[in-house]
Amino acid sequence: MGAPLTSIELHGQMPMVSLMNSPIHIIGGGLAGSEAAWQIAQAGVPVVIHEMRPVRTTDAHKTAGLAELVCSNSFRSDDAEYNAVGLLHAEMRRANSLILREADAHRVPAGSALAVDRDGFSEAVEKALTAHPLISIDRAEVAGLPPEEWESVIIATGPLTSPDLSAAVRELTGQDSLAFFDAIAPIVHRESINMDVAWFQSRYDKGAEVEGGGADYVNCPMDKAQYEAFIQALRTGEKTEFKDWEKDTPYFEGCLPIEVMAERGMETLAYGPMKPIGLTNPRSSQKPHAIVQLRQDNALGTLFNMVGFQTKLKHGEQVRIFRMIPGLENADFARLGGIHRNTFINSPKLLDETLRLKAMPRLRFAGQITGCEGYVESAAVGLLAGRFAAAERLGNAKVLPPLTTAFGALLGHITGGADETTFQPMNINFGLFPEIDARDGKGRPIRGRDRKKHLAIRALNDIDAWLGATRVAAE
Repeated sequence: MGAPLTSIELHGQMPMVSLMNSPIHIIGGGLAGSEAAWQIAQAGVPVVIHEMRPVRTTDAHKTAGLAELVCSNSFRSDDAEYNAVGLLHAEMRRANSLILREADAHRVPAGSALAVDRDGFSEAVEKALTAHPLISIDRAEVAGLPPEEWESVIIATGPLTSPDLSAAVRELTGQDSLAFFDAIAPIVHRESINMDVAWFQSRYDKGAEVEGGGADYVNCPMDKAQYEAFIQALRTGEKTEFKDWEKDTPYFEGCLPIEVMAERGMETLAYGPMKPIGLTNPRSSQKPHAIVQLRQDNALGTLFNMVGFQTKLKHGEQVRIFRMIPGLENADFARLGGIHRNTFINSPKLLDETLRLKAMPRLRFAGQITGCEGYVESAAVGLLAGRFAAAERLGNAKVLPPLTTAFGALLGHITGGADETTFQPMNINFGLFPEIDARDGKGRPIRGRDRKKHLAIRALNDIDAWLGATRVAAE
């Protein structure tokens, strides 16, 4: 972004020196907060990350590490041509994202998806941030609104924002925080999986073009009788009891507990996370009625998580029911599933186009608390918040990413593109992008998969132009 301008060059007066030297404060050291800090520091502006763990823990985190992955270890599809989240990966790499850099460095086999060794990834992100001369880390909770002397603050506290800060934001905005439950999938020790029943294969053999790829998932087959018995067990298994204040909190549709999906219909799972299509059982000529997939969770390949099996079943019930799955009869669980309450603000109503809180512009929001959903989306919004905060501090012109890019589509959705009266968490998807008039050689509109490729090509051209414009603005 070029050398930062001094306060005298920007304002022609000495009183601004103290402002230029004062740090931008980030509350929360998750993916969004870590990425925001990196972008700010790389722009030449000092930053302080305030992370309350381990002083105060949460129901979902297991460590005190920055950028800890609390649910899946997957950043989802890495296909930048035909998948919107893969396109977002590509844009983040071009914007020098720390999160994507370390995700790439700690990648584990997952077909065409980008999955990481969660411990190595978190440790590397924290090491990079700790080593940066312009980044400081304060291990303490920020209870309530940040002090008034903090001129620029990014709140990136994620879905597990502390009660005191949540209450302060609600009081400031006059808006109730929306909330939903997010569930965690179990992790199984690889050596306990019965590979006489299960087999390795990626759906449709995706990733086979890469050496050693195309067989990244463990697949456990079920015939119809086994499947129906399993569904019945999910429906009748003892679930976690919610507290009174949690009972009316809706789930996010993109991360439903497995037993909630089972309650929606006998075949719901067979057409969802347990669909058998694109897979061939080498152990039997009988076509499976359903298949449970497990994905590698660490670099050593010793741990595998159950794909799509986020759950609120009680721990004893999880062991009993999940051992009904062929291949997991003797499964040894490294971690059982869990559930926690997520909160997010009504961003289309409360935030401006650069993620500032309209009621108090010194505060910006980033990550899942804004109503974006997913690791990658959270980190991307953190990246944007960090760049906006740094540009504002340096006196640079505000340059928004085009709506035709994944950055712009996501930002536009949460800051005004969505209906504030029905706002719900959203993953990046091509439905958020403006239409494109792409036609084939006969002048006919291009549809489906080919349309996605044209949207991706346009996005990458436009993101390069935007990154060039922000560099010019910083010089």
